[in-house]
Amino acid sequence: MLASRLDDHARARGAVAPTDALLHYRSGQPVTYRRYDLMWKRIGRQLPLVAAQGISVHWLRHTTLTWVERHFGYAVARAYAGHTDPRGPATTTYIKADLHAVAAALAALTGQPHPLVVAESEQRFPAQDAEDGAAAHRIGTHR
Repeated sequence: MLASRLDDHARARGAVAPTDALLHYRSGQPVTYRRYDLMWKRIGRQLPLVAAQGISVHWLRHTTLTWVERHFGYAVARAYAGHTDPRGPATTTYIKADLHAVAAALAALTGQPHPLVVAESEQRFPAQDAEDGAAAHRIGTHR
């Protein structure tokens, strides 16, 4: 439900690809950190617990990424955060997660389906593809 509503919002604002910006001004300019800061100050005035706990976009990001890392691993958390800088620990060279893994983490986090998540029955893994290709080659049905 959440992903569907966000998708509707993005499309209403002109998004075409899944990677298009979700939150931006009508002009197309991305929402700035200052706008988020002001929004959370307004929320804090309405909900004193938000102000007392210091809840902000950064706090939500930190909490969400911690949850994603604990449930889906470092690679998915890194991709979920949008961290693409290859500089860092050497292991980051070998740890990768794609948009579908990030969507699966979001679906698990929200308990809502996500349009980019492929059902387990439809998933293909590299080993399966290689095995199917080898079998097709052995029986002469490969292209």
